[in-house]
Amino acid sequence: MPANAISPTRAEDYPEWYQQVVRAADLAETSPVRGCMVIKPHGYAIWERMQGILDRMFKDTGHVNAYFPLFIPLSYLEQEAKHVEGFAKECAVVTHHRLELGPDGKLVPTGKLEEPLVVRPTSETIIGAMYAKWIQSWRDLPVLVNQWANVVRWEMRPRVFLRTAEFLWQEGHTAHATREEAEEETRRMLDVYATFAERDLAMPVVRGPKPAAERFPGAVDTLSIEAMMQDGKALQAGTSHFLGQNFARAQNIKYASASGVEEFCWTTSWGVSTRLIGAVIMTHSDDDGLVLPPRIAPHHAVILPISRTDEERVAVLDACRNLEAAVARATYAGEPVRVKTDARDLRGGDKVWQHVKQGVPVRIEIGPRDLAAGAASVTRRDRGPKEREAIPLAELPARLPVILAEIQRGLFDRAAAFREARSVRLGSVAEVTNHFGRDDAGFAWVHVADDPAVAALLDPLKVTVRCSPLEGPDEPRTCIVTGRAVARRSVLARSY
Repeated sequence: MPANAISPTRAEDYPEWYQQVVRAADLAETSPVRGCMVIKPHGYAIWERMQGILDRMFKDTGHVNAYFPLFIPLSYLEQEAKHVEGFAKECAVVTHHRLELGPDGKLVPTGKLEEPLVVRPTSETIIGAMYAKWIQSWRDLPVLVNQWANVVRWEMRPRVFLRTAEFLWQEGHTAHATREEAEEETRRMLDVYATFAERDLAMPVVRGPKPAAERFPGAVDTLSIEAMMQDGKALQAGTSHFLGQNFARAQNIKYASASGVEEFCWTTSWGVSTRLIGAVIMTHSDDDGLVLPPRIAPHHAVILPISRTDEERVAVLDACRNLEAAVARATYAGEPVRVKTDARDLRGGDKVWQHVKQGVPVRIEIGPRDLAAGAASVTRRDRGPKEREAIPLAELPARLPVILAEIQRGLFDRAAAFREARSVRLGSVAEVTNHFGRDDAGFAWVHVADDPAVAALLDPLKVTVRCSPLEGPDEPRTCIVTGRAVARRSVLARSY
């Protein structure tokens, strides 16, 4: 028998291991449309957990939800030159509005549109057009709006959750009276994302501004959170953009100030996507499948009845139902514990391994002997599949929230320790070149300037400057490439 449920293992073939974890956990699969994915119920349930938590966080910071069109007139994208340049190669374009049967019996597009419509790659331009109508006075500001939507960016090298032609996300778009307010909003939402990543996804992140070449098209500044995956690569897990007045000027988003002077608004945008599911997979999962932090797990625990006879089944199932009701009255992270009894007529081993591969944080098995002892056999997903603990049934409802908190904290600590072990501080061009000669180089903290000469050094190594971290000591020194003064080290890494 294989030693692990997933083959190949992470060490043998990390990209294929990732695909096999997605498949074994029944999260998603590729669709008939190249580059697109079908998110299956278990995968979508994880996204719903993420949505629910983030939506509360957005509303707690004063934002409201709205919805804007999927189709954007081509002329809207042309209004902001850098924006259209940045997205032009990824746009899907609608040019016709009708299909007719051709002479060969096949459908032919007809009814050419007067103006092509771009399928939403991001919504700054269409939302900006509405803000120009909605905002008249300083009293209308700030406008703090978020939308949950899908976007399309034509992806040439798709990978489920990480890069697909269509994906789900949220995008916040705000307008403000002053630069200071907009910059504060940009930082506030980056902090929301970082809190969510570390508290709920158990994924440590580095937060900070991107170099100019990595900024969102049309932005004055882009801030990101960067996480390390188990192969040492970085993954950009969320971005928050200070757009200055660029989009406001392009789309005439103005307001009359308290003194009656007409001024352009200052705007921001920020977003995270279903890429976060891929981030969770690559941060926590192992060679037996998916590992889920309890805060985002669709179910915290599954109860598995074990019996051989009909008489045993009745007694065991009754005990399982009673335990489920008692556990569901307990709370973890401010919510009722999410628990279910899996009473399907399947072999016990098949059910166990399905829940292992799907990442359920806790498995609770009850059989006749457990029942006679007044206990249950409890297995945690963050430990080996054979590491069991017998816990009295009467104690389980109180113990389970404690166990979930230990799993959540332990996953974060493990990921943080992994990142620390795979991070180095380098001080010369030679050290950078030698270090990134390895495939699993991890993060390098280096003094580099935001300069094309740095990119020229890093491009052949397939390395980028991920961000200039906002945390940690300033450590002022000179750039190892240009000799220019820099305030602190930046994070260099290969990335997804």
